[in-house]
Amino acid sequence: MWFRRKSGKQHRHSVSAPTALAANPDTPVSTLQRVRLPVDLLQPGMRIVSLDRPWTQVPVLFQGFTLTDDNQSRILRQYCEWVLVEDEEERLNPVLDQISVLKRRTNEPLPETRSLRQELPRAQATWSRTQTFVEEVTRQIEAGNQLNLQSARPIIRECVDSVKANPSAMFWMSRIKSRDAYTAQHCLRVAIFCVSFARFLGLPDEDLEIVGMCGLLHDLGKLKVPDEILNKPGALTPEEHSTMREHTTLGYELLRADPHLDPIISDVTCHHHERIDGRGYPKQLAEWQISRFARLVSIVDAFDAITSDRCYRDGLPASEAIRILYRNRGQQFDANMVEAFIRMIGVYPPGSLVELSTGEVAIVVATHPGRKLKPRVEVLLDSAKQPIEPRIVDLAAPDSQPGHNAPVIARPLSDGAFGVSLQDRIKQLMAVADQNAS
Repeated sequence: MWFRRKSGKQHRHSVSAPTALAANPDTPVSTLQRVRLPVDLLQPGMRIVSLDRPWTQVPVLFQGFTLTDDNQSRILRQYCEWVLVEDEEERLNPVLDQISVLKRRTNEPLPETRSLRQELPRAQATWSRTQTFVEEVTRQIEAGNQLNLQSARPIIRECVDSVKANPSAMFWMSRIKSRDAYTAQHCLRVAIFCVSFARFLGLPDEDLEIVGMCGLLHDLGKLKVPDEILNKPGALTPEEHSTMREHTTLGYELLRADPHLDPIISDVTCHHHERIDGRGYPKQLAEWQISRFARLVSIVDAFDAITSDRCYRDGLPASEAIRILYRNRGQQFDANMVEAFIRMIGVYPPGSLVELSTGEVAIVVATHPGRKLKPRVEVLLDSAKQPIEPRIVDLAAPDSQPGHNAPVIARPLSDGAFGVSLQDRIKQLMAVADQNAS
């Protein structure tokens, strides 16, 4: 994110173009403006004057150039948050008006084109295919075979399509976790959340596939870490910690060897454990040296690691993970990105089991960034904890019965409480989908 890097008014100054001295005094004066612009608003024809980091930190050929193609804009979006551009005032003004629109983007829920029930079958099939791909990559690495990572692209494209239709369907799938398959499922969950988060931030569709690849492959180097260290049930020794940290450079070497992969993917693999305060690894990069996509993936990676069961500890609730991320914003994580991620995921992420103030039990269906404590839920048990015909309730909607208080979430529940589990509910919905299809 870039919103808080500015102080005062938008940085802007004018330079009169030579054509302003035209002989005819009635000729309009053409004025060049230099403004600091979010990378998501770059357009062809703009001259890039400077970046938010040294030119050597971004894989571009020239220091100072005019945007001529989408590939140049894409590279700047991957690494930078803002750039200083120069263009004619009349061309820049409409673009600058879009800044407020971009800010409001992270206060609105992710759009849906299909209901969760409609999207869930495709989400489950896509989830299964992607997990099979990760498991196959694991076998190939263990066997020392050459990898074909390009085959991940159509799979990630399916994930993007599902997220664009209804992100909650994939969020539901991501909450079905296995302690024994942590590494494979972790990569898959990070990919899904990265795609959703990038879309929430307003990145164009063409970037979603790349950021999904970054998430899917970010921990590939862990497959080169000895299993007795990777899955050790107890605390690691200092020497074992050092070996574990090598997964970033091991993954980088694996990915860099594939000339067909976008360079940002290996960059993220190498740098997703770097910290804003410069105390990360493997290179202790300063804040300005960490690419935008690496910052994004680091937040999602940490959230999933905190909430997942590991061989040495049980996962923490999402609410605790959110508190940890927020507490470490500006030190370990990009502060603006953390706050945006919390707005997207909500206090009760989709798939969470909750008890309402009415005593009813429900599963969270979708969240709203502006109403983090009042998501949309599906009520499954009545106040006596007996099964009822499921119904959708928007906890933020005005109560239609005068004199009655709208229900609120009283407390989160662990999955399986009162005999309700997300996995069982998914199976029920899939059975209904199969019946309707037959």
